[in-house]
Parts: sequence; structure tokens; C-alpha cells
Amino acid sequence: MTHLPRPSRYDVIVIGAGAAGMMCAAQAGQRGRSVLILDHADKLAEKIRISGGGRCNFTNLDVGMGNYLSRNPQFCRSALARYTPGHFLELIGRHGIAWHEREHGQLFCDDSAQDIIDMLRAECEDGRVAWAMPCALQAVTAGDDPEARFVLDTSHGRFECASLVVATGGLSIPKIGASPLGYKIAEQFGLAMVAPKPALVPLTLPPEELAIYKELAGMAFDAVAECGSGRFRENLLFTHRGLSGPVILQVSSYWQARDYGGADGGNQVTVNLFPAEDVRAWLEERARSKSLLANLLTERLPKRFAQAFCDQRGWNKPTHQFNGKELDAIAEALSGWAITPNGTLGYAKAEVTLGGVDTRELSSKTMEARKQPGLFFVGEVMDVTGHLGGFNFQWAWASGHAAGQAA
Repeated sequence: MTHLPRPSRYDVIVIGAGAAGMMCAAQAGQRGRSVLILDHADKLAEKIRISGGGRCNFTNLDVGMGNYLSRNPQFCRSALARYTPGHFLELIGRHGIAWHEREHGQLFCDDSAQDIIDMLRAECEDGRVAWAMPCALQAVTAGDDPEARFVLDTSHGRFECASLVVATGGLSIPKIGASPLGYKIAEQFGLAMVAPKPALVPLTLPPEELAIYKELAGMAFDAVAECGSGRFRENLLFTHRGLSGPVILQVSSYWQARDYGGADGGNQVTVNLFPAEDVRAWLEERARSKSLLANLLTERLPKRFAQAFCDQRGWNKPTHQFNGKELDAIAEALSGWAITPNGTLGYAKAEVTLGGVDTRELSSKTMEARKQPGLFFVGEVMDVTGHLGGFNFQWAWASGHAAGQAA
């Protein structure tokens, strides 16, 4: 897709034609601002297209500050309050997009994520937004004119603008074009950064732990996982490299953020294998059983996992032969399986990026840089990371809307 723009000067230029970028461009354009949106990709909004298994988990009914990680946790409050999931539902309703709710308040398109892309593009067209795509950005420099604060040298020529919005996303999923461009622009203009890391990402296990569980690859079951202040109940999945599944993706952000204030979980992830009941009471009811403990545990856990878990700990005798203290220790291990991951599968398998532009550098109302008038950051490029389940898209809509109303 290439729409060659004619003018060289715009009120607003948006770098990045993803969720936050298109939302921002549409809002600014519909306010009467002249807007150019540019992106280096050949295809529009690939991250939206592949999201939610191709159905796009576009928001969540239960959005709140507690669904986001940031070193500046209050930052997201204002934008989220001013552009809510209800506002986005009104927008998709106007475009006739059918949707449905799944577990945990997650909302998906009935048909295809392409519906969201088409809607955002139509909203941009309503705002007479100009497009330059694919377009390589070669340099950004500060201009002298208040109406041309920024000068952009690109493969489509030179452009000038009063407001520059950086909506370049993070480093996750590099195969569809992720790049550190947004971070470089922030650093160029003297903004502080929070070191980026992959988030919502599978965790790897050290060799000695992997040797015990790698044969279970593909096995999944319900569990509660905790790390720091993060606690979630969803499916846990064993992989050839370690652990995944929704519950692990959720706590991975907290494991990666263990150096954040208030989210310090150390190196450990704790898993409760009996999420729905008191495991010590469950054991007590079966304390006289002559069944091997591993066989007894198959009432609640997959057989191969129960056997591996018991083998690792030497629990290979009938249940009635364990004394009270031993049953206490068994209950503690089952309700608090301590796992020490040795890493993640990295950006290639991460859904989002933790960290980014330090939000203490930005206005929480407008997303504008405090020390560089006219420079805005929206979406994943900044240090606001949502939980799995539509929260990152809601942040894209909310931050894009906030900047689009101000740029």
C-alpha cells in the first residue's frame, strides 16, 4: 500500500501505522489537523492481523490500573479513564463489527482481525490522513520553526511537522518488522529509558529441571502461578524448552520486571497445582489410602506429571506410609511448587515488550514529552505493559486517543 503524500509540511506526523498510531492519526485528523502517517512495513498493521488467533482480542471488559506494569504505575490512570472499553465498543458498533466475549472479560471479533484494521483505516480516511507506506525513516532532527519543530528525512523525501507522534511499538515479534526506532528517537531527544525486555513470553527451565519435565511437552492443566505482585489462574503448558500457557505468559511479565519497585518477585515463580481446594485437607481425607501418592494425585493432575513430580522428590511409597510432617511437606510442595526459570524464549515468542520510554518523561494527559514540546509517544513504545487478554490493545486505543486529541 502506497499513498504518496503531496505536501511536505503537516501539523502532525505519526511514525508507525499500528493500533496506537492509527488511532492517534484518526483522532488528530478528525480534529482538522493535517496528518501524515508513515510506516516502513509493506502490510498494514500486521500485529493486529495476527493477534488473538486472527480474531483480535481488541479489549477487555475489566480494564483497570492493576492490569498494567510500569515503573510509574499511576501514569496510565488518566488515559484509561478518558478512553474506556465502552468507547471502543461504540466505535466498532458504528462500523458494524460483530464481536463476542470469552473468559476473563476478553472481547474478540466474530469474523476477523482485519475488521479492526479496516475500521482504523476508514477512521483515518475520515480524518483525511495522508499515508507514506512503505517508507523508510532515515533521520529526525529538530527544526527552528514552531510550525516545523521536526524535520524527517525519508525514502519519500523530506517532511516537516509541528507535532511528531512516535507509535513504533516494541521489540516483540521481530519477523513482522519490530525495531528499536522509537527508543532511538526518545534517546536522541534526551528522554530516559527503562531497559526493554520480552514480556508475555514462555519461560525456559535450567537443564536439570528440564530433564525431568521435557517429556511432558504438550501437556496442559489448570494452575495458579505467582511472581511478585502478579497472581493468575489459567492453563499451564509444558514445552520442550520449559513452561508456557496463559498463566505462565502472565507471570512472565512480573518475572522480567522483578527489578521494578513493588513487583519484586526475585527469581522464582510459584505454582499452586491445587488451585481450587485446600491440598492439605485433600491429603488428610486420603491419608489411609494404600495407593501410591502419584496414583492418588491423578485425581487432580495428569498421570505423567504426577509421576515425574513424585519421582523428583522421592515420594514413591503408599500414601498411608507418610507421617503428618511428611504430608505437610507434600501439601506445601503441591500448593507452592517453586520454579526458578533461567530465561525466556525472547522477543521472537514474546507478545509485547516490557519497558521502553520512561513515562516520567511524559504527560499522562497528552503523552507529550515534558522536555521536548511537540514530541509524543503512544502504545507499546513506552513503559506501560498490559496483562494478556486485550489490555495492551486498550492501552493503544487510550494512549493514541489522548495524543490524537492534543497533537
